Amino acid sequence: MASRTLSKQFARTYATKALKIGLIPGDGIGREVIPAGKQVLEALPSDLGLKFEFTELKAGFELFKQTGTALPDETVEVLQKSCDGALFGAVSSPTTKVEGYSSPIVALRKKLGLYANVRPVKSVEGIGRPVDMVIVRENTEDLYIKEEKLYEKDGQKVAEAIKRITERATTKIGAIALEIALQRQAIRELGGASLHSQPTLTVTHKSNVLSVSDGLFRETVRKLYDSNPAKYSGVQYKEQIVDSMVYRMFREPEIFDVVVAPNLYGDILSDGAAALVGSLGVVPSANVGDNFAIGEPCHGSAPDIEGKGIANPIATIRSTALMLEFMGHPEAASKIYAAVDANLKEDVIKTPDLGGKSSTQEVVADVIRRL
Repeated sequence: MASRTLSKQFARTYATKALKIGLIPGDGIGREVIPAGKQVLEALPSDLGLKFEFTELKAGFELFKQTGTALPDETVEVLQKSCDGALFGAVSSPTTKVEGYSSPIVALRKKLGLYANVRPVKSVEGIGRPVDMVIVRENTEDLYIKEEKLYEKDGQKVAEAIKRITERATTKIGAIALEIALQRQAIRELGGASLHSQPTLTVTHKSNVLSVSDGLFRETVRKLYDSNPAKYSGVQYKEQIVDSMVYRMFREPEIFDVVVAPNLYGDILSDGAAALVGSLGVVPSANVGDNFAIGEPCHGSAPDIEGKGIANPIATIRSTALMLEFMGHPEAASKIYAAVDANLKEDVIKTPDLGGKSSTQEVVADVIRRL
């Protein structure tokens, strides 16, 4: 089972009512893989007692080009007032500045208070190198606040960007990272398979250069860890400068358990870590706040394969399970993870990014069969 905290701070409890899930396909292959998440939810065993209602919502760069709006107010309002969770597909992000456009997923994270991006990266037993880590990425600040300016000095263009790290946001991300470390250990003690015998938190930073901003991130997480020795004494605390973190992650990925990082480093590390398990197409994530979670595959909109029916749905299916975990349904999530692992282990029905020839729908059908 991927890591997630079952503490009252994050879990939500639902009665027998149908869970309302917002579906936001976005751009490119997002429109091909988000239906996979819906199909898997509808195929969950009836003895779990879960029912779902779905609502299609709009966002994305294609929508911006059509309407001038990348994230309609209606989408945000429906998520806030009517949904229990959501799945987000992918966004086509332009590489050059487009006046008036900003990423809808970044905006959603801010508007819904989804301050943590949780990205489990785990290998399937017997396939490739052993990896079992969770990268917990701060989701609301750092360079992603997008406060940039361009001006001229001495006849030359100068571009500047503000990197913002706050004690408040860092405390929140440090707290959920520590909770995840504790929860992963609880699962191990119940017999869950793992590479790790002790929970470990690795704080990633570049405070040897950015002594003020990254220094505040590092110091804040350390202060939080030290503030409650009764609770966190079983967690091994480590720090790693981001460039050496990249080196060690590829050289010895098995040593990392829970990694917490500012927004930019977390983004880079989690995409890089996907190479350790074969493809971005198998790596899930969840954007998490205190009362809401959006499952989001780590891959992009992949315009090179859009419309070909060969996009890997595994990342979306795993993100669907991760969303269920943060909604308080670990049993349902575990069944999805087991079905996905069985598909990957058999190594027969797989999409081209993993060396196979299967279609998106063939993989979805195989996972559902294994449910």
